[in-house]
Amino acid sequence: MQKIRKGDKVVVLTGKDKGRNGEVIKVNPKEDNALVRGLNMVKRHQRQTQTQEAGIISKEAPIHLSNLAVADPKDGKPTRVGFRIEKDGKKVRVAKRSGELIDG
Repeated sequence: MQKIRKGDKVVVLTGKDKGRNGEVIKVNPKEDNALVRGLNMVKRHQRQTQTQEAGIISKEAPIHLSNLAVADPKDGKPTRVGFRIEKDGKKVRVAKRSGELIDG
């Protein structure tokens, strides 16, 4: 079970976007990185295609998972993620900081 998943609200711990938060768009478990909406933006030269115009576009670059922390649902500050087995046998993620459930 992954600690950071698509749709999670995360906080960047290091780098040029340190302290900023955003939503995870995509996670690559094999490369240990994730794309976060609006963060770690890079400029790329785009060749013209039938569907896209030529020019310089901005897009998100992957951020290593070690530089991301899940935002605590209670106060939005970075927290570590723990796991708990519910009474019905379901495994859920919990914030170590506040003990809140991260997802239902």
